[in-house]
Amino acid sequence: MVVMSRRPAPGRTPPREADDPFDEAGRPSKSQLKRESHDLQALGEAVSELSDARLAATPMPDLLREAIQQFRRTRSHEGRRRQMQYVGKLMRTADVAPLQESVAAARLGTAKDALLLHESERWRTALLGDDDALTRWAEKYPDSDVQRLRSLLRAARPQAREQAAPGVAVRQTRSYRDLFQFIRSELENE
Repeated sequence: MVVMSRRPAPGRTPPREADDPFDEAGRPSKSQLKRESHDLQALGEAVSELSDARLAATPMPDLLREAIQQFRRTRSHEGRRRQMQYVGKLMRTADVAPLQESVAAARLGTAKDALLLHESERWRTALLGDDDALTRWAEKYPDSDVQRLRSLLRAARPQAREQAAPGVAVRQTRSYRDLFQFIRSELENE
């Protein structure tokens, strides 16, 4: 069987092989420099999305901090694009490791908060559903205030049972919210 290579369709160029990141003299190629520049701009955008407190705690040159704050204040599309290019330029001389760590910590914190929220909701649903869940809770979290949890469950269960009809959302009563807050604080302390 003879395998023939396909010719590109008229008007299309054949796919190119990946560029060598270095030229003959051992310097970074123009394509590599562009990729690095785009990566630094993307990191600059991620840094600009940090909260004010986290941004203030992140070590960076003052000029870069001012450029990021200016980017946050800029409203026009073209102005933001140009300011981000300037931020990328300043980041070439800055130490990017602390910036990357700060962005990673912010993203990890958000994921942890979401996990905690879902775990709290699962426990609340299970505890309102049956008494066996209370036994499992006491075994898993022996240091928690089980007596307080029982009183919160006694207050929240009647309202949850009334509204347990199919298609009816459970109304967020005070006891229902208090139960959630108790569960969440116990999971945070764990």
